[in-house]
Amino acid sequence: MDHITFLVAVVIVTALAFDFTNGFHDTANAMATSIATGALKPRTAVLISGVLNIAGAFLSTEVAKTISGGIVDDTLVSPGMIFAGLVGAILWNLLTWLLGLPSSSSHALFGGLIGAVWVGAGAHGVHFDKVVEKILIPAVASPLVAGVAALLATYLAYKITARARKDSVTRGFRLGQIASASLVSLAHGTNDAQKTMGVITLTLISAGALGHDAGPPVWVIASAGLAIGLGTYIGGWRIIRTMGKGLTDIQSPQGFAAEAASTTVILTSAHLGFALSTTQVCSGGILGAGLGRRLAEVRWGTAGRMVIAWLVTLPAAALVGGVSASVVKHGGNVGTALIALVAAAVAASIVIASRRNPVHANNVNETHEVTVRATTPTQVGTAA
Repeated sequence: MDHITFLVAVVIVTALAFDFTNGFHDTANAMATSIATGALKPRTAVLISGVLNIAGAFLSTEVAKTISGGIVDDTLVSPGMIFAGLVGAILWNLLTWLLGLPSSSSHALFGGLIGAVWVGAGAHGVHFDKVVEKILIPAVASPLVAGVAALLATYLAYKITARARKDSVTRGFRLGQIASASLVSLAHGTNDAQKTMGVITLTLISAGALGHDAGPPVWVIASAGLAIGLGTYIGGWRIIRTMGKGLTDIQSPQGFAAEAASTTVILTSAHLGFALSTTQVCSGGILGAGLGRRLAEVRWGTAGRMVIAWLVTLPAAALVGGVSASVVKHGGNVGTALIALVAAAVAASIVIASRRNPVHANNVNETHEVTVRATTPTQVGTAA
């Protein structure tokens, strides 16, 4: 425990805070379509998802090893760099949550970490070949694979059930959605909770508390799983609205197809150690399901804004992480405290802004767009 300095403890707490934002930012990945089709009540959905995210965290550690010893040189990384990278990731998560944009929490983390290490240790501190292999290629391929799989599954689902009674089909696929959405939650915990495990493990390695190439200790696995599970239960209703109602008018066969395709891609990638974006995978699955139903409306304007957010996420988080790392590097403890205070002030401002147009469990299915506007006397509830 001598290696756990105050700065290391701050980094671990910040990593768990990121994990918490990752949870409520990505709840929509698993449960947006089930909530939109009525397969699950909103509060029931986020409870199931939260529990299964915790369970999923214990299934594998391959992605965690990719983070802790793959994309950056752990011999050159300091706890201050990791703290700076986490600041970039958290602020980007909160900003895109405010706007209701299903951007990638994973790429926010990778971008923040890459930017911080690049500034703090130089370009040789980043393994760009691993970034391309483990992050960029999966980022392009995974939503396409999920989309095509969901498109074909949706087409077959409607083809096979064409002569069946509509109410029976809806009821059957809603039951199927409970299982498929649960599997997405389990897969999300397996993939995304590991990223925080990897960051905490990297911090412990950089502080000398663990040896190089070490895997995450049990307490790291448990705390990361709990943090993402609690974040998931909070809801992330703004992004649930966008994914459930903003991309296409989802019906239960489409929801089942999208969730089944996404689960397959996420679990396969987690097994191979690819740190992909579950948000991109699930969004690709929903778009594919929209295209797979005849006469379905796909809202390409919303899809376009999401793609722009995907493209901007990694460099934007890298910029914030790099600037933060520069302040920490040259300012020492004072610089670290300054970055922490600025980040806390920005985060608080975003949360306050979200209350001008709250989205919650009772109105999550009402409209397609998430906006930020002045509060009116009739607006009640809390944002999440």
